[in-house]
Amino acid sequence: MSKIPAHAQCVFKGEIFDVYQWLQTMYDGSTKTFECLKRPDTVVVIPTQGDAVFYAEQEQPNKGPYLSLFGGRMEDGEEPLEAAKRELLEETGFVSDDWELLVSNPFRGKIEWTIHYFIARNCRKVAEQTLDGGEKITILSTDADSFLQNIVSDARFYEPELKDAVYSAFNPAKAQEFKTKLQPKA
Repeated sequence: MSKIPAHAQCVFKGEIFDVYQWLQTMYDGSTKTFECLKRPDTVVVIPTQGDAVFYAEQEQPNKGPYLSLFGGRMEDGEEPLEAAKRELLEETGFVSDDWELLVSNPFRGKIEWTIHYFIARNCRKVAEQTLDGGEKITILSTDADSFLQNIVSDARFYEPELKDAVYSAFNPAKAQEFKTKLQPKA
């Protein structure tokens, strides 16, 4: 569901964000200008191989070392799974034939933007990384328990929506369900 009404006008078109404005009638009959940002949807991938869960230590200009997963912006006309496969290959050199959409989280605010989280199981390396000029990514791995207990809770881990999902689900049954999703299917 779009947060931006059909009659809104784009008043600024940026590299990542566009700004839309529209007049909204208030309950008292007056009108106010409302606005919302729009940006391309993004994908985030949790790659696994056997018991290993891969994550990144990453740096970008003006944003120095942090832990993250792999992913980025979707390109025009690209479907979420297609973007996830592209980003995984670019940032890790990995491919997978076993994908699952974990969740699609629309941003909760005045930005029209959805983050699609995928699990890519049984990854295999087929190429070298092809990073953007502003990326430094080191591929790290750990087991599922350590990923959930240590990496996701690390203050340097930059995936706030995933942290929220893991913490809100962190009871033994939910944690086991999530851990099971990270494992190869039998």
